Amino acid sequence: MNDTTANLVSIPVGDAVLEGDLRIPPGASGLVVFAHGSGSSRKSPRNNFVAEVIRDRGVGTLLFDLLTEAEDEQYETRFDIPLLTERLLGATEWLRGRDDTSDLDYGYFGSSTGAAAALLAAADLGDDAGAVVSRGGRVDLASSRLGDVTAPTLFVVGGADEPVLSLNRDAFAELDCEKSLEVVAGAGHLFEGPGELDEVAGLAADWFEANLG
Repeated sequence: MNDTTANLVSIPVGDAVLEGDLRIPPGASGLVVFAHGSGSSRKSPRNNFVAEVIRDRGVGTLLFDLLTEAEDEQYETRFDIPLLTERLLGATEWLRGRDDTSDLDYGYFGSSTGAAAALLAAADLGDDAGAVVSRGGRVDLASSRLGDVTAPTLFVVGGADEPVLSLNRDAFAELDCEKSLEVVAGAGHLFEGPGELDEVAGLAADWFEANLG
């Protein structure tokens, strides 16, 4: 286990101040920003588990609330992909302004609707985005910009999550970058079966370790 310092942070983005958990292992060469799905937060047990595995590979993580508490109470806001993307880009800009994170390569880990925001942010950043991983992502919601993504991109989908798997296969064909589609056999949308989330975390950690820094 890495001797990682936990750092609760407040991230100003536009008119909002978003709470986050920033953890950077010693000597980290990269940092993964998490974009959670609708109805979730920086406290998501699944994302925190994945983040811990990523940090064990020497890569930092930022889990933060893309929405304020008031915004998260509005169903429509949870699916406001342009707003989520703006928040993700704002958090990335904030990281660039910090002494301890300005020199790191940035990657995005997106779940469900957060995966669309991660892809759109990567499309905006171009070569400044180091890698993207989508877990059970609604990647179809980023369909207009998939061809603009240059960062190495990994889609991880549950084999039993048939509607989302179909959407991921269609979106995967639109990507024009280094890419991989991994199907976790028998897994549903939340990867709740024995060992399923471990497989997701291992795949994500491998991807970021190979492509950041």
